[in-house]
Amino acid sequence: MTMSMPEVERALRQLRLSGVRATLETRILESQASNLNFLETFSLILQDELDRRQSSLIDRLYRTSGLDERTSLEEFDWGYNPQIPKRLCFELHTLKFINEGSNAILIGPPGTGKSHVAKAIAYAAVRQGWRVAYGEADELLDRLAFTINTERRSAIKPYLDADLLVLDDLFLARQLPTQSADSMQTLLHQRYKSRRSILITSNRILEDWKTFIGDAALTSAILDRLLHRSVMVEFRGKSYRLKEAAARLVMGSTKE
Repeated sequence: MTMSMPEVERALRQLRLSGVRATLETRILESQASNLNFLETFSLILQDELDRRQSSLIDRLYRTSGLDERTSLEEFDWGYNPQIPKRLCFELHTLKFINEGSNAILIGPPGTGKSHVAKAIAYAAVRQGWRVAYGEADELLDRLAFTINTERRSAIKPYLDADLLVLDDLFLARQLPTQSADSMQTLLHQRYKSRRSILITSNRILEDWKTFIGDAALTSAILDRLLHRSVMVEFRGKSYRLKEAAARLVMGSTKE
């Protein structure tokens, strides 16, 4: 028995085929106008459903990632600061390091683009269907450290399970409290065992981490696991934030 369009709509709703529902009438008109055979029409309808599901997956992964913007390398001003290691940044953007279970550490002065590159890599991972957990490092580690014991396991789980964990601006607040350093060690140790990738950005060179962690043995354990399978990217050059601030001052002077 042939279904009416309302009946087809109800069936698609029951089957949760929202991609088919959204484009079915258009595909029927296209099939009639272009004399498409059944297989050609059916292929278009199936692709619409696949596209809708992929789009929904990316939206869901982005919402749970902790990212606050959909950043890309396309909008990055490479010409302003030629000292930035462009080749290494694009190599990380291929996401091969996630497939390999390796880590990445972006080190350099404030304002040189580390966070922008890290967020672009994280969003590229989201678009490829990877689970990403992003957070400003010091705040995230403090929050985990001071979560009550009964809730700690559920609080840390998303950061252990993510395919890519991004700890942005590590040691921005200088001294890391003991409990936060312990949280960092737990994250790195568990992710090292499961071969899940971590991307860290920091203004602090590795030689100074002992000072900010405050425990030589703990620092050694952290760096041992972090650097075993890792790509180090050093950022140098001029600050983009100072460039933007100068541009705003010029704009303000022009308006006056």
